[in-house]
Amino acid sequence: MGIFRSYGLRLQRKRWRIRAIRKRRELKRVAIRTGQIRSDDLLLFCTQRNEGIRLPYFLEYYRKMGVGHFFFVDNDSDDGSLDYLADQPDVSVWSTKASYKRARFGVDWLNWLQMKFAHGHWVLTVDPDEFLVFPFCDTRPLRALTDWLDASSIKSFSAMLLDMYPKGRLDEQPYQSGQNPIDIACWFDSGNYTISRNHSFGNLWIQGGPRSRVFFPDDPAKAPALNKVPLVKWDKRYAYVSSTHMLLPRGLNQVYDEWGGEKASGVLLHAKFLDTFGEKAREELERSQHYAGSVEYKAYAERIKEDPQLWCKWSERYINWRQLEILGLMSKGNWA
Repeated sequence: MGIFRSYGLRLQRKRWRIRAIRKRRELKRVAIRTGQIRSDDLLLFCTQRNEGIRLPYFLEYYRKMGVGHFFFVDNDSDDGSLDYLADQPDVSVWSTKASYKRARFGVDWLNWLQMKFAHGHWVLTVDPDEFLVFPFCDTRPLRALTDWLDASSIKSFSAMLLDMYPKGRLDEQPYQSGQNPIDIACWFDSGNYTISRNHSFGNLWIQGGPRSRVFFPDDPAKAPALNKVPLVKWDKRYAYVSSTHMLLPRGLNQVYDEWGGEKASGVLLHAKFLDTFGEKAREELERSQHYAGSVEYKAYAERIKEDPQLWCKWSERYINWRQLEILGLMSKGNWA
């Protein structure tokens, strides 16, 4: 990378950090328990709106994984989820009625909180419908992974977003609060993924899966990105650029081996497609707070009216992380 391009990225990172500092004024403190955070705690950051039905299992899942403290930004929920989060002993929560879109889809809010509270911690940034699976996660806690990353001088860990869905209609089996959503949405596409490299930020760009196959069959380039860097040893100088797809400094995005080998990586099981999806898609389409004029949610709404199912004869039923490694969707690299 040339010196001018490198300088341009440093200026861009400074811009995002300044923007996050300004956006802090949009956040209202609701329940702040940051004083109980220990120096070695794993932290999780999340934005949410009306995800009350998902939150009990989400918190249980990541508590068992070893997360020590949760940071939530609630974006004007009216389903009781803000009060629920405020009552949790290991959660700090802020609320805002400001525009999700004008906060770069929540990135500015989380960049500020990470800048203020996450320096020196391993940080996991996920949505309420994303569940991290990593090598040996059935026998080892997240701390084992971050200890190995520290020992290997690795500061970031990638995870492909894997869309999960049920067999049959999405609205056929109601989801119950506290239930593991993967018990219902237990199928996924094992192939039809494309990978390209973003030369500006150094990250890989992954698209495909059921959202490309079903919602964007005629224009797969419009399908959502599936590449994520959700786990980072945070420094107050860092900043996410676009969701968790990429961040700055640029080197944090180089989570793959350029010389023919494989670096350890994980998968985020994405449990978006439950019986709640139709109503959620209509709500988000009406709010128009998502990327590119909510083109993604327009495609959801139109397609779901025609045929509310994603399963096909090539769908694969989820078993465990080893299955995902065999299929080439994640790797344990040299972690053994």
